[in-house]
Amino acid sequence: MTRQTRAALAAILIFAGAAAILFAMNRPPICTCGEIALWGPVGPTQSQMLADWYSFSHVVHGLIFYALLWLVARRTPVEWRFLLAMLVESSWEILENTPMVIDRYRTATAALGYAGDSIINSLSDIAMMAIGFLAARKLPLWGAILLFIALELIPLVVIRDNLFLNIWMLLAPNDELRTWQSAAALAAWHLAGR
Repeated sequence: MTRQTRAALAAILIFAGAAAILFAMNRPPICTCGEIALWGPVGPTQSQMLADWYSFSHVVHGLIFYALLWLVARRTPVEWRFLLAMLVESSWEILENTPMVIDRYRTATAALGYAGDSIINSLSDIAMMAIGFLAARKLPLWGAILLFIALELIPLVVIRDNLFLNIWMLLAPNDELRTWQSAAALAAWHLAGR
């Protein structure tokens, strides 16, 4: 069995393990609305469907993980660096769906009504990270940097949030920033009929 095959099997096990743990945590497999859709817009189905505006930030995770692991472990085979990135992302998806972090999102950010992710959304987020990691591996440096900038700017313009602001608000909440973000979130929820 080749190193690539072993790494692919290990990645599948990490992915399945994350799904099993999320299921054991009583996370809903799909949206509690009973629907499965490709896209969950800002509002009650966000973080419940296959993808949403925060999927972009998970691609950014992959870009960052590739860069950091290249810097600190470039002699380690890329397959093992990829598996480490999968473990970190899967661990985050599990931690993100604990009551402590869900409550932190509700109190520290503009995440109105956030109830955590469905399992299908969490698995999609892990897959998005993998896409970002693999894109960083294949793209020239300037291409990865442009992709990173685009994936941070587009959600910032559309939903007034991105990975940078998400981390900032979780670690050091800012009332002015929450108010600015909430205006967009409230408008989206109003459009969604809430």
